[in-house]
Amino acid sequence: MLESSPPRSLYRETAGGTGNYPSLAGAQRARVAIVGGGFTGLSTALHLAEAGDDVCVLEAHQPGWGASGRNGGQVNPGLKYDPDTIEAMFGSDLGSRMIDFSYGAPDFTFDLIKRLSIECEARQNGTIRAAVRPKPEVAVRTTAAQCVRRGMPVEMLDAEAMAARTGTDRYISGMFDARGGDLHPLKYTLGLAAAAQNDGARIFGDSEVLSLGREAGRWVLKTASGSVSADKVLVATNGYTGALWPGLEQSLVPVFSAIAATEPLPPAVAAAILPHRPVVYEAGNITVYYRIDARNRLLMGGRGPMRPIGDASAIRYLTDYAPRLWPALAGTAWTHGWNGRVAITGDHLPHVHEPEDGVLICLGYNGRGVAMASAMGKALANRLRGDATAPFPMPISGLKPIRFHRFWPLGVKAAILSGRVKDRFGL
Repeated sequence: MLESSPPRSLYRETAGGTGNYPSLAGAQRARVAIVGGGFTGLSTALHLAEAGDDVCVLEAHQPGWGASGRNGGQVNPGLKYDPDTIEAMFGSDLGSRMIDFSYGAPDFTFDLIKRLSIECEARQNGTIRAAVRPKPEVAVRTTAAQCVRRGMPVEMLDAEAMAARTGTDRYISGMFDARGGDLHPLKYTLGLAAAAQNDGARIFGDSEVLSLGREAGRWVLKTASGSVSADKVLVATNGYTGALWPGLEQSLVPVFSAIAATEPLPPAVAAAILPHRPVVYEAGNITVYYRIDARNRLLMGGRGPMRPIGDASAIRYLTDYAPRLWPALAGTAWTHGWNGRVAITGDHLPHVHEPEDGVLICLGYNGRGVAMASAMGKALANRLRGDATAPFPMPISGLKPIRFHRFWPLGVKAAILSGRVKDRFGL
């Protein structure tokens, strides 16, 4: 079920305006048309526009309406798999490009924010991957060792160091990566949109693309009130992908990720939780992640109900977990709770497709989209400008539908239940 309106989120209430881009009216032409006004689409539009290209963005609602404006705000490095595994899967050439690109994506993102002077509460204070039990700790140590061997700014933290960094004694170890950080995702999305528009990109809101087809040698995208004729098209719809391109919807699973936010914490309590303000995500089968924002609110996220929610009461497992980490939070009010869809692929890697000449598709960040999607925008812009021979940082693959895709809601519920049981018993 797709929402007809965005949820009441902390981000929407603190963004200082959510943009008001007009809907497409009449027939227009562009060299590149982009479907989707999230991080991927807007970063690509920005880098095309900066190069003087003719580009327009068609967003079904308004920029940042989907996961780009609802996510946990964590800017994390890397992919799901360890560097050695990536190289084993894709070879030393492509594998090393994927590693350099994904682990360097946070630096790209923070540098872009600085270059564009986007006010989005950006802080590069690092990412901690935390281990609660011995099995996840082995995985964390393995990742850290491979990163250190490659000269990355990564260090292992023992239980004492973790307690000092997080304010809780729950963790037996963790991996700190200095490149990570956080931001206000909706402010960042709107900043990308404004920068792209200032450089000449045309951005249309409330302009859902209803059809995409070939007419007279050009790609034509039709909405309820207009059309765009383009030489090239980028589809960047991620967790809100529909039936626009055959088989694309069946190549991923849209999973709801939820966030709960507290009221602003008393200064003494806020100072004791993540005192140096890194972001944290727990290693395990079902990830819990959290951060303290610029207003001293605790934002805690994880998997939630497979339906839209509008307050924190629907994600009690998150709000009940926080006082276990920090007993001083007992009785704290949780003022906001919301969720949105992230795209999970079968191999848990971002997918880039070129199903026909002039059509590029990029989606499926598997919950790692803030940094990766931002950096992908530049790589996609280069390819859309015609440089198909330059080394691309990710594999370009064919569309592959997920087996038994129509049963994905049942599969997701079963996977979440199984993952929580395994995490509970350290499996």
